[in-house]
Amino acid sequence: MAVYTEVSDEALTAFLAQYEIGTLLSYKGIAEGVENTNFFLHTTAGSYILTLYEKRVNAGDLPFFLNLMQHLAARGLACPQPIAKRDGVALGELCGRPAVIVTFLDGVSVKRPTVDHCRALGVALAGLHRAGSDFGMTRANNLSVESWEPLFEAAGPAADTVSEGLTERVRGDLAVLRAVWPRGLPSGVIHADLFTDNVFFIGDDLSGLIDFYFACTDAFAYDLAICLNAWCFEPDGRFFPDKGEAMIAGYQSVRRLQDDEVAALPILCRGAALRFMLTRLVDWLNVPPGALVQPKDPLEYDRRLVFHRAAAHARDYGWRE
Repeated sequence: MAVYTEVSDEALTAFLAQYEIGTLLSYKGIAEGVENTNFFLHTTAGSYILTLYEKRVNAGDLPFFLNLMQHLAARGLACPQPIAKRDGVALGELCGRPAVIVTFLDGVSVKRPTVDHCRALGVALAGLHRAGSDFGMTRANNLSVESWEPLFEAAGPAADTVSEGLTERVRGDLAVLRAVWPRGLPSGVIHADLFTDNVFFIGDDLSGLIDFYFACTDAFAYDLAICLNAWCFEPDGRFFPDKGEAMIAGYQSVRRLQDDEVAALPILCRGAALRFMLTRLVDWLNVPPGALVQPKDPLEYDRRLVFHRAAAHARDYGWRE
């Protein structure tokens, strides 16, 4: 989440007039994240999140995201629900951007997840994969292995100004991943961006998952690899095997990993780390002037890649037979 597009009081008032969500009491821009413009809305009817879609979000993908959230919620997953306008349509337009209002979920995200948080996340991730198994729409992952070299080219020669030798390291990772990227793994709807700031807890209980705007159809184990990267490492690159073990055990309590998924886990984790390093790198080098946004450090994932290059088996990530 972030704020790229400024919204005037007059424009927001006119937009909200299309909804039956009470009278606006206050609103505030949300600076966390890097993808879309987001505001917290407080009205006489309750609290909501307003999102204006920017950058990588293709307007043609929005029905997939909005329908997916409705589908998952209908199957018991706690996630935001799009609010329809008076005309029955959820998607609108504000300041020249596609826009939607969704319900607000109670809870807080955790900055330093514990073993118990990681176990709960594993359970919820497998629950998401199960809940999406009968979703009727598909969406290709446009940030999978085929996109990584073009992303790196977008960063250009500036990569080595962020870290000496980064270009050479990325070239090596790309060569390996192109050659051995696994195909044909069990697949379906994945979240693809389940970082700690997209998961809410009330106390020790997981209360909801948010931000489904990278959701797509891809390998379930790749989604798990993204979460292992996001939840089980320190910023300095240290991996916590007890957190990985808890997350994988939580996942397997709902959905058992198949042998081919277990075998693929190290390369999937390496690929997930490279994907987020590259998108962070491009964002780091291209922050729009005046944007209320906090770009995330790409070198956190460069440091994680040191671990992944040395990992040889799923046991290195906490998998236990």
